[in-house]
Amino acid sequence: MPADAELSEFLLRACHDLRGPLRNVRLHAELLAKNGASDPELDFVVIGAAAANAVVDGLSDYALALAIEPSRFQPVLLDIMFRSAMAKLAAPIRESGAEVTHGELPTVRGDADRLLQLFEYLLDDALRRRGTNIRISAEAQDGALLFTVSDNGAPLTETVERTFKPFARLHGNQRPGPGLAVCRAIVERHRGTMWAESGALRFTLSEG
Repeated sequence: MPADAELSEFLLRACHDLRGPLRNVRLHAELLAKNGASDPELDFVVIGAAAANAVVDGLSDYALALAIEPSRFQPVLLDIMFRSAMAKLAAPIRESGAEVTHGELPTVRGDADRLLQLFEYLLDDALRRRGTNIRISAEAQDGALLFTVSDNGAPLTETVERTFKPFARLHGNQRPGPGLAVCRAIVERHRGTMWAESGALRFTLSEG
């Protein structure tokens, strides 16, 4: 079994084993609070369990990205994927007052679920960095498709490799997540590359 497949299987099993205990901790604390056991420590337990569950969700997403199987690729309309990602993040986009735009996005061969997740994480990253003018565009270049994701949020000042580390605390963000690590894993398993350049995120995909 390839190394990525082994790591994916391990992470998915670990996430499955962690979800039950975390759910029990949260539900028990909420039940105590509902029965009148008012205690700030119970709130701390509930918040902590929710934060730990978010980490588990992130690890699960990373594991699914590692498990992408190119032999199962189908044509995917990226315009629809991007619009779907915007719809799923409608509330935080609206609350932030951000304007999200995109150029013409092509069709590629790939995993539709993971490409949708790619756009979700890219938008989430821009929103986390307080971007209010977010745009993604695509152009043909050297036999591939070059995508650029730009925004006016906090600049990508860390080194490229640190930017793509899972759960790295970037830009003073106190909510670390796996976002860009998941994005890079998805892109690479679609035979592309992803990097940060001139304050923007760029990645390539093969034409469908």
